[in-house]
Amino acid sequence: MSIWSRISLALSALSKGDSLAVVFDHLRTSPERSVAFTIAVIALSAKMAKADGLVTKAEVSAFREVFYIPEPDLSQAARVFNLARQDVSGFELYARNIRRMFGYGNPVLKDLMEGLFYISAADGQYHPNEDQFLYEVAAQFGLKEIEFQALRARNIFDQHPDPYTVLGVSPDQQFDDIKFIWRELVRENHPDQMIARGVPKEAIKLAERRLIQINDAYDQIAKAQNP
Repeated sequence: MSIWSRISLALSALSKGDSLAVVFDHLRTSPERSVAFTIAVIALSAKMAKADGLVTKAEVSAFREVFYIPEPDLSQAARVFNLARQDVSGFELYARNIRRMFGYGNPVLKDLMEGLFYISAADGQYHPNEDQFLYEVAAQFGLKEIEFQALRARNIFDQHPDPYTVLGVSPDQQFDDIKFIWRELVRENHPDQMIARGVPKEAIKLAERRLIQINDAYDQIAKAQNP
């Protein structure tokens, strides 16, 4: 049975009346954490699609960049998305159960937020309703305001993103503290670390872009503070 078939069965249980908590409790004890992570992305992506009222081809393509879907599984993947979108449960319930599944402070929650930001911005238009949706999801995940701002700065591009915001630091902090945080971010986003915490290999593609942004922001700060 393919990953998409297992995901489809899990979400079918929701459509038949099983509670979301029961489904996630089962997935939490499953050795296939990547299945649970994929369901989380699909479910929240489906809910986010309602935020701006439409799903664009660019957003679908972005999802497929994060999660490779073999051609034979495309119809199952589409069914999963539609089941999640039709589920009457609010996104807050999804987000709370995802947080409970992984636990407060788990880096996987940030990985998931990165994926959602990437998908939301894929069509070149970051809608205010999407911003509010992602802000509330981050709050349900237990992320701090500064963490949310950093995630947004790394994914919702303007011409000159503030390097301090990208790193999630303050200009008032000591440079040694900023350097320590930069090193921690580099370590957290190393592919080996992401694999170790159960992130699907397809989602690791985002880490390459993320590391470029993190290192570029650090270089800007280092040059400014140590001319």
